[in-house]
Amino acid sequence: MIETKNMIVRDPLIDGFSYDELKIGDTAFFMKTVTEHDVYTFAGVTGDYNPIHINKQAAQETRFASRIGHGALTAGFISTALGTKMPGQGCLYLGQNSKFIRPVKFGDTLTVRLEVIRKNDEKKRVIIKTEVFNQNDELILTGEAVMLPKP
Repeated sequence: MIETKNMIVRDPLIDGFSYDELKIGDTAFFMKTVTEHDVYTFAGVTGDYNPIHINKQAAQETRFASRIGHGALTAGFISTALGTKMPGQGCLYLGQNSKFIRPVKFGDTLTVRLEVIRKNDEKKRVIIKTEVFNQNDELILTGEAVMLPKP
């Protein structure tokens, strides 16, 4: 494992982090550009066909003036980061709170930032601050996840 300024650099897809390996201040990142295909696929999988997500003309009449991605799709990228970056393979996602700050527009490149902020030695759980930023470094979503890393 290589650690640089508390940023962990390794491939947890091969071997996720255990509770003991995670330290307060450890960070990890995941990036994804949101495409029209992503939004339509998410709508199809979930059944959320709200016009603000899939109807260009209807969305132009909203305060956002264009289609936006589903909030749950954005939160799903946090799940991806937790499951593939930190804690990675073998972890269990026990809970999440999220506050949505800004909408996600088609073509936005999102960066999920994870940071270990607390540990519960008794239950072997970690609390991870979860933030999502767009390509302009504007905060899109903030929250905390409760994770049970691999044993």
